[in-house]
Amino acid sequence: MNAPMKQNTQAKASNADLHQRRLAATPRGIGVMADFFIDHAENAELWDVEGRRFIDFAGGIAVLNTGHRHPKVVAALHAQVERFTHSCYQVVPYESYVTLAEKINQITPGTHAKKTAFFSTGAEAVENVVKIARSATGRSGIIAFSGAFHGRSMMAAALTGKVAPYKIGFGPFPGEIFHAPFPIPLHGVSVEDSLNYIEHIFKSEIEAKRVAAIILEPVQGEGGFYMAPPEFMRALRKLCDENGILLVADEVQTGFGRTGKWFAMNHYDVLPDIMTMAKSMAGGTTLSAVCGRAEIMDAPAPGGLGGTYAGNPLAIAASHAVIAAIEEEGLIARANQLGEKLKARLQAINKSVPQIADIRGPGSMIACEFNDPKTGMPDAEFTKRVQAEARNRGLILLTCGVYFNVIRFLYPLTIADAHFDEALNIIEAAMVVAIER
Repeated sequence: MNAPMKQNTQAKASNADLHQRRLAATPRGIGVMADFFIDHAENAELWDVEGRRFIDFAGGIAVLNTGHRHPKVVAALHAQVERFTHSCYQVVPYESYVTLAEKINQITPGTHAKKTAFFSTGAEAVENVVKIARSATGRSGIIAFSGAFHGRSMMAAALTGKVAPYKIGFGPFPGEIFHAPFPIPLHGVSVEDSLNYIEHIFKSEIEAKRVAAIILEPVQGEGGFYMAPPEFMRALRKLCDENGILLVADEVQTGFGRTGKWFAMNHYDVLPDIMTMAKSMAGGTTLSAVCGRAEIMDAPAPGGLGGTYAGNPLAIAASHAVIAAIEEEGLIARANQLGEKLKARLQAINKSVPQIADIRGPGSMIACEFNDPKTGMPDAEFTKRVQAEARNRGLILLTCGVYFNVIRFLYPLTIADAHFDEALNIIEAAMVVAIER
């Protein structure tokens, strides 16, 4: 583990004081879930400014697959700070960018020739994947899916299939964006329904030869952790091949071991043309990437891609360390082990918690959906009660889903067994209390 952190011996502001200062200094559009402020963290635990300890099952929204302050990441950042912190890769390049691109090209699905470009955020990767797809195909249309989340920038928000809170008051959005329903049998949407709707788009909205790309999350993130059925992914690949459309996999939340494989697309027997990735690829530092077929990635002219901070050397160093940790510590296998243990516990809880409508997800990308047992309708209020009670007991959970009735579990894959078991006990207790209230 890391060396013990030096504690700040100066008097600290209370959570209440910091909350008031936050309201005065920052805009309300930046929504904040917790009513406490972090002071320090280690692996799957964090402590607030008043000394309260929490188990972190949020991971900064799927960013910390390797936990808070992983020793390899901390060491890599220290070593890089001693050398240089910035040059802008497009001005003075550095070898670590190239070697990381080579590694990403190697570990992503498929043995075909690939190239990788680095950016700073998931939304930035999505913005650039649209640019690349349009440049490579000479077409403009993009098809996305209901429930999708692709980011908060204008193009990414246009692709996002969830209105609240990501689109309210921000339109009009960029044009030539079309949405089809994502296949979710639990919600009465079949694979055939989704494919038929895409054909409807071709007939009523935009001809297929003007569509540059179809973009989807193999496992939807904000939408509720629904995994695309294998037959749907095969059908999309066939449809794209027949119409000269690029298939884009948004793996910003699913990548780097979360689903029990390097990437969610490793669960399928078809390949994407391009992938986006971010979040857990760099241990909490800001890094994203677009990786795709070499000939597609080479479509934009020199200078068309990049960014002042894109591929920052500190984040690149952290990403090298993250990949090493995943490989050397067997974290992909551990993702499957922890996920199976969590699902088994949730299934046992289901016997006494009828609000649980579904337990799903590959690897450690697990979600629990809650419906009213009397009406069968999404139960957002019960979901909030579970989340709040867990937080009161020292466990941080995140919700998701178009109807805000899903809890997703994003613990570090490095979590200690004792802390994982403690969290499972809190989850069960929180659900029981939520029923009583």
